[in-house]
Amino acid sequence: MLPMTLNRVACISSFALLLATLPASAQQKVLPLWPHATPEPPVTTEPEKDVTTDKDALFDGRRSRRFTNVTQPSMSVYPPTAIPNSGAAALVFPGGSYFRLSWDGEGTDACTWLNSLGMTCLLVKYRVPQTPPPAGTPVVRGAYPPHYPADPNDLEDAQQAMRMARAHAAEWHIDPNRIGVVGFSAGANLAVLLSTHPDDNHVMSTPAAPDVNATIDARANFAIVVYPAYLGVPPDLTTLDPIYTPNQFTPPTFLLQAENDRAFGKNAPLYYIALANANIPAELHMYPTGGHGFGLHPVGRPEEHWTQIAAAWLRSNSIIPPLVPTARRGQNAAEGNSSPSPVCPNQQPPQPGRPDKTPPPATDPACW
Repeated sequence: MLPMTLNRVACISSFALLLATLPASAQQKVLPLWPHATPEPPVTTEPEKDVTTDKDALFDGRRSRRFTNVTQPSMSVYPPTAIPNSGAAALVFPGGSYFRLSWDGEGTDACTWLNSLGMTCLLVKYRVPQTPPPAGTPVVRGAYPPHYPADPNDLEDAQQAMRMARAHAAEWHIDPNRIGVVGFSAGANLAVLLSTHPDDNHVMSTPAAPDVNATIDARANFAIVVYPAYLGVPPDLTTLDPIYTPNQFTPPTFLLQAENDRAFGKNAPLYYIALANANIPAELHMYPTGGHGFGLHPVGRPEEHWTQIAAAWLRSNSIIPPLVPTARRGQNAAEGNSSPSPVCPNQQPPQPGRPDKTPPPATDPACW
């Protein structure tokens, strides 16, 4: 068992106490990934719909919208507005088993966090559901059919989103050399897939080829991979699928998973070991609790403040600027160089309703 890390990194500097949590209304643009034609025909002719039910698990005490039948993928741009733009950006891939997208709990919530760090969030609505397996295909624990490269849909969407981000970098005040990926569950699987196969050129033989600028690099500069799914070879899930073997394209990676994630808890350690063997900088955090799909602020759990650890990792990798000291302590200012840490209370208790109808209380950005 790899050692568990539960260190809490100090909250960001005291000026952030004055800032309000950035709302989803900061969104400025929604761009189609494929303006003329998707690379493959739609899997369904049914309209996109919200399939959330009262039985769905909560994210941070709230119900998240869950979308399916996404046949026209898009990218929503959320720039930072309350603090200076650092120039860094990340594509965000929500999870949902490649059948749906957990849009709030693993999408817009991630944008709020990234904006609080001065990063532009590029929220990707990739195509779901995937092509259904042939009739009679047995269900295998930890696997989803069909498998890349048999079904390249979502990788194509991820590649196109990255190329579009770099194409618009000057317009959106983004540094094209500091654009990464943040993924959750199936979205984390997609983040790993893009980390290893940004050079896949299947799309150039499809009807979407005219929308692709193949001269723009689709690789990520960093990856934050949160409770990844589908990385192990079923049924025992103790071996990393060779498709995800790190290579020359794989960026520095931050990994997070819970030990009691019954379906996928071995995935992050497997990928971490592969990254270490390939001499790719990586950081792994394993928590004893959380299960699968705990989101950004699981209430009252050890993993509640994982975003602060991830922010420290982004700073240590020069993705975002280091904290600027605002208070010094000790004689002749010789000791310490950090601001007092605010008290970060637990998030709101579980409550009924959905975030589009029942907005959560504001969270101090210093406590993201």
